[in-house]
Amino acid sequence: MKTYTPKAGEITRDWHVVDAEGMVLGRLCTEVARVLRGKHKPIFAPHIDTGDHVIIVNADKVVMTSGKADRQMVYRHSGYPGGLKSESFADLHNRKPADAVRRSVRGMLPKGPLGRQQLSKLKVYAGPDHPHQAQAPTPLKINAAAR
Repeated sequence: MKTYTPKAGEITRDWHVVDAEGMVLGRLCTEVARVLRGKHKPIFAPHIDTGDHVIIVNADKVVMTSGKADRQMVYRHSGYPGGLKSESFADLHNRKPADAVRRSVRGMLPKGPLGRQQLSKLKVYAGPDHPHQAQAPTPLKINAAAR
């Protein structure tokens, strides 16, 4: 059996909006990554970007369970010797909540050019407002992530 490859004309990209208020971070990010990859569509192919656009609002109100926010460390490297910086997830979330959520979703996407293309369809905002009303996004229900 041959591998199915969707044509460019068959791929339609919808817009979804997720209200992250009170949701558990990991459960939210797995569902968002699934929609970004396109695994919810019958035309899914692992080597082609068939996913939809996702808007996450209220990223500053996302939670982590059992004190993981203080235990989990977030690392970044400047590229120079001795340039490794670390901080707790709670500190990053207080400083830049949108980047903390985007970073969690990025870890669940494929590494390489395909993952970067899929991540470009993610828009994260710390507050309840977003500038994508013209796209008429539909609410994405994520039941497992609600706390």
